[in-house]
Amino acid sequence: MKVQNKYMSNKQSRIEKLISELCPNGVEHRELGNVSTYSKTRISAAELNNENYVGVDNLLPDKQGIKKSNYVPISGSLTRFEVGDILVGNIRPYLKKIWRAVHYGGTNGDVLVIRINDNYKEVIGSDFLYYLLSSDDFFAYDMQHAKGAKMPRGNKNAILKYKIPLPPIAIQEEIVRVLDSFIELEAELEAELEARNRQYDHYRSRLLTFNENINWAKFGDSAKIARGGSPRPINNYFTEEENGINWIKIGDVEKGNKYITKTAQKIKPEGVEKSRFIRKGDFVLSNSMSFGRPYILKIDGCIHDGWLAISDFSKTYISDFLYHLLSSDAVYQMMRQKASNGTVQNLNAEIVKSLLLPVPPINQQEKIVKILDKFEMLVNDISVGLPAELKARRQQYEYYRNKLLTFNQYVG
Repeated sequence: MKVQNKYMSNKQSRIEKLISELCPNGVEHRELGNVSTYSKTRISAAELNNENYVGVDNLLPDKQGIKKSNYVPISGSLTRFEVGDILVGNIRPYLKKIWRAVHYGGTNGDVLVIRINDNYKEVIGSDFLYYLLSSDDFFAYDMQHAKGAKMPRGNKNAILKYKIPLPPIAIQEEIVRVLDSFIELEAELEAELEARNRQYDHYRSRLLTFNENINWAKFGDSAKIARGGSPRPINNYFTEEENGINWIKIGDVEKGNKYITKTAQKIKPEGVEKSRFIRKGDFVLSNSMSFGRPYILKIDGCIHDGWLAISDFSKTYISDFLYHLLSSDAVYQMMRQKASNGTVQNLNAEIVKSLLLPVPPINQQEKIVKILDKFEMLVNDISVGLPAELKARRQQYEYYRNKLLTFNQYVG
């Protein structure tokens, strides 16, 4: 970090020197609509595929670019974008969705295509404009001026009134070089973290592969497994009273976490008998959509019928070993195969009870957990290792981006 800070200090000094030489009295600020417009060119859906069609769903959140589209329109005329255009998600949740186009393609009305006017292409660079529109300040402005109640959209007229600085091109290029270096470093760290994840999955699979010398048993013989239930109509049971019971939903799970520690809502105590009450230390398993993901409860609460509850397993499994086992690809594939009979893949209590799982001795479970927990911490814990470094780099990038894109306004 010290080396990076020294590097940034040198770069910042160079930029400050350029500013003092080229625009000591500040820089001109203009409305976005003075320097750019929305694309008015069209493209036929027949020219598009999952590589060059960009919808709001395949614009990634948190300014992470795009992914290949799972859906491509088969007919109609759409908005065309060109290399250098800036694509911004235009329907909530925006989640800071933005991409600078590196190829041509097409999009629909849920994405705005911002294109620099020909007479301003020597005044502002596309990459510099991308960083201006990636700022938290722009997204806050966009959200503030959004229109609509249920599914607000960006106000296209208001967006074009957003004011941007126009420093000399030499300063823009230097700022872009600095910010690009942050993006490149972040991409390297993400690639290394992905490699670590693959390595972790490999070793977990090896450690959780057992031969016939280990006892095997149906999961239902080792644990109590039951489906959740919902008091209906659920809205009649929500409460903010202190005696309310935690109402556990998939949305209460933090990304990448194996524990459920809190809930957004509570239900009245009389709703308990119409639901399923489970206790701290029990597991829940999602049983539809992205099914099979286990979580460990750190709280007591009730679950609806989109969950399966797993309890009373302590005589057979230690909790952390069971978590690793149920999270493994081998068990997921087993669940997937058994759940594939219907048109929609769903788990149920009987399927999970029928899973034939290894039951190694407790001391062997403890050894496996010790190894996997250390590995998982290095891969996923944001306080240590690569995740910590990646988090620090992102924070540093956000700090310097905001600092480098802030200019005193010239008053002529």
